[in-house]
Amino acid sequence: MMIMSITIFFFFLSNLMMMMSMILSKKSFMDQEKCSPFECGFDPKSMSRIPFSLHFFLITIIFLIFDVEIALIFPIITLFKTVNMLTWIKTSFFFIIILLIGLYHEWNQNMLNWTN
Repeated sequence: MMIMSITIFFFFLSNLMMMMSMILSKKSFMDQEKCSPFECGFDPKSMSRIPFSLHFFLITIIFLIFDVEIALIFPIITLFKTVNMLTWIKTSFFFIIILLIGLYHEWNQNMLNWTN
């Protein structure tokens, strides 16, 4: 009986704390900056067809490629103990060679230089 009453007490106490935090965290004022949408640092109410630097797009694509690379390397690491060693080495080197060729191509095209 004692454990049940302590559980109910903490349940109501945690709910009370959550309600108090919701009430206290409400923002009562809204200014123009917070109500307007944010569009990549550009003012959405001005001219919408201003030139956009292609370099930002290329940096994003490079980031996505190397981000996916990390997601593909993790399963290769976990397969180390379950797969034949020669097969694992061939697959790993093939994957790393493809990534290094891509990195060399990006470097050769000056995509990694921020200033042109």
